[in-house]
Amino acid sequence: MTRVLIAEDQGMMRGALAVLLDLEDDMEVVAQVGDGDAIVPAALRERPDVALLDIELPGMSGIDAAAALRTALPRCAVLIVTTFGRPGYLRRALEAGARGFLVKDGPVEELARAIRRVLAGETVVDPALAAAALSAGPSPLTPRERDVLLAAADGATVADISRRVHLSESTVRNHLSSCIGKTGTRNRTEAVHVARHNGWL
Repeated sequence: MTRVLIAEDQGMMRGALAVLLDLEDDMEVVAQVGDGDAIVPAALRERPDVALLDIELPGMSGIDAAAALRTALPRCAVLIVTTFGRPGYLRRALEAGARGFLVKDGPVEELARAIRRVLAGETVVDPALAAAALSAGPSPLTPRERDVLLAAADGATVADISRRVHLSESTVRNHLSSCIGKTGTRNRTEAVHVARHNGWL
């Protein structure tokens, strides 16, 4: 019996996924969490074979949780199941150790097949998204630029960002300027929008 953990912040969606997967003869949902910070503790407690993770969760993101699970419970296969089919998310999820990436609008039978395939050692990726990721290329942002842009996303001042990321204000300004240039935008608000749209944040 395949033991499954579901991490999804929308209660109705989480419950529906659990009910549908429990109908499969060879699957049992052993944990459901609605917060990214609860993923690793629940996985260590329940020892699932597969973790289905949404990306945008309160607390730790699904991508960060995938990386944490790779260290904490390497035998647990991670399958990202998200509304946000963005090329940058796919690339980052695979780099974090996810073995699959599906968009939520597919049928539940496809999800069950994907679970069985990742357990068999395959990598399962939505074909259209895989093609888009290849054509989009990697994120142009450095890890530090990404941190700075992420800190700027809520409209924080340069001084606030400086404190959050532990960099001088002049370094923060340089990173923001670089982000604006690399995203081909006019200001940091637009840069955040473009980076989010491409899944770079």
